[in-house]
Amino acid sequence: MKRSTQGAGEIESPQAFARRLGLKFNQISLLTRALTHRSFLNEHPDETLEDNERLEFLGDAVLDFLVGSWLYKRFPEMREGDLTRRRAALVCTEQLAEFANQLQFGKALRLGRGEGEGGGRQRRALLCAAFEAVVGALYLDSGLEAVNRFIEPLLANAVNEILLTNSDQDPKSLLQERVQAMGFGPPVYQTVLTSGPEHMKSFQVEVKIGGTVYGRGDGPSKQAAAKAAARAALERLEQEAIEGYLPSSKSPGSNGRSQNSSN
Repeated sequence: MKRSTQGAGEIESPQAFARRLGLKFNQISLLTRALTHRSFLNEHPDETLEDNERLEFLGDAVLDFLVGSWLYKRFPEMREGDLTRRRAALVCTEQLAEFANQLQFGKALRLGRGEGEGGGRQRRALLCAAFEAVVGALYLDSGLEAVNRFIEPLLANAVNEILLTNSDQDPKSLLQERVQAMGFGPPVYQTVLTSGPEHMKSFQVEVKIGGTVYGRGDGPSKQAAAKAAARAALERLEQEAIEGYLPSSKSPGSNGRSQNSSN
């Protein structure tokens, strides 16, 4: 497989990336642009292509439409509110980044050296943006039907997982309902870490139940990180319920077992 050296080491060429994913581009420059992060251009001022941000904007709109259409046809009896929640779950940063991970986008991203060495190839916000940009590029190059063929297998697998785990439900609302039904006060969220450059910040949020840290989560925004923390807390509560030692009157984790403040 042909590779080239860009930014922080060898990366997969756009041509090889397209072949691996079974994508046919008439204008390979569109795909190259979709895989180009602004940090690459900062270090390569002679580069004639622009970065992927405009394609990201277009891909976001294309995905909203196509995912909505796909859900409408797949679930003909589903109410509007449920369709809206499932669409949000399928196009959220975490899910699009997961699609990009499954397809190994990180191998082909054109990043600046610092961004690449700083873990940019695994960063969820960056992977999400690249996925949207590739969708935008594919739409411009080959139209909606080509995008449909690309995303439908991904959507089919993801929506089954969403239905199985109820991950289309707002985890913060679910957590609040759960702990209040157990007789505790509402969960308390706190941002404990902010990192990254201004244009690509990452946040870490922890959630406490009865004064005990029950979950931590990371995300490109405080809201996304709080949702991730709520999911972690729900998973821990579920595990404790399965193991049969969640107390009914004291705060979670106070049953006499040794508890730490990690997830």
